Amino acid sequence: MSANDQEHLKIFAASAGEHLAREMCDHLDMSLGKGRAIQFPDGEIIVKLEDDVRGRDCYVVQSTCEPVNDNLMELLIWIDCLRRASARRITAVIPYFGYARQDRKDEGRVPITAKLVANLVTAAGADRVLCLDLHAAQIQGFFDIPVDHMSAAPVLAEYFMKERDSLGKIAVVSPDVGNVKVANMFANLLGCDLAIIDKRRKSGETVEVKNLIGEVDGCTVLMFDDLISTAGTICEAAKLVVERGATDVIAAATHGVFVGMAQERIMESPISKVIVTDTIACNGRCEPIKDKLVELSVAKLLGEAIHRIHHDQSISAMFRTLVGTKR
Repeated sequence: MSANDQEHLKIFAASAGEHLAREMCDHLDMSLGKGRAIQFPDGEIIVKLEDDVRGRDCYVVQSTCEPVNDNLMELLIWIDCLRRASARRITAVIPYFGYARQDRKDEGRVPITAKLVANLVTAAGADRVLCLDLHAAQIQGFFDIPVDHMSAAPVLAEYFMKERDSLGKIAVVSPDVGNVKVANMFANLLGCDLAIIDKRRKSGETVEVKNLIGEVDGCTVLMFDDLISTAGTICEAAKLVVERGATDVIAAATHGVFVGMAQERIMESPISKVIVTDTIACNGRCEPIKDKLVELSVAKLLGEAIHRIHHDQSISAMFRTLVGTKR
């Protein structure tokens, strides 16, 4: 990073993005922006900047994970603070975008909360959004500002290419129909067959796995999804492929949300390893599954994206050999 970039580019860390922001700054060889969020005894949040940001290109890193509403509100306050401090451009870096699963009206009298959140981020003063593996790609269209929708596929692909020889005969399984494009990309990359599971969601907590399309007998199964929340889908899918003859099951996802009974389900499932990225920091919260868990960093990926945005360069060029986002 040149001295000129150091002067005109600032990266700030909100509460749920500090681990990534620090690594991103290390990758870019620059200092983390000085600022902090303070919570009052009544729960209100105030953000105080200690660096001059007037006329600068500013990025604030915040995953809107649990506690979702607190982290979302903090992000909005960071953006408002930067806007009122006369930042030239404000980019909200949201590695994990909360409320992404509320992206449509699937029954009467329900909200489209993903659109509401997009409106809030825009109204707060963000000029641009940078995010990773949205649960539904159409959420990009909910924003009236530019969105750079990136994929963690290069990070996951690098890991599995290194492990490829030790996995033996493998099959890539998509745990639901909506993720077939991503699973197919990994199947082509690893040179193996693709199988698809037909899933029906009964509620936010339970799913019903119906059929397996494809062969997994005698294979190490790799399952890819955008997130693992309650782990109901991934664990039911793992049981099904083992029943069909799979010798091992490895699950991979961009976002390790791990709420509710997720960790207990993973512990009791046939899954031998769970690969996630650090869009949501584990920070000791994943202790029950630590022996199965592998956490990969997306900091360099995001850091490179920020470098390209700052210099008005292409983001899509980073993914020309991969097709890694859900459509």
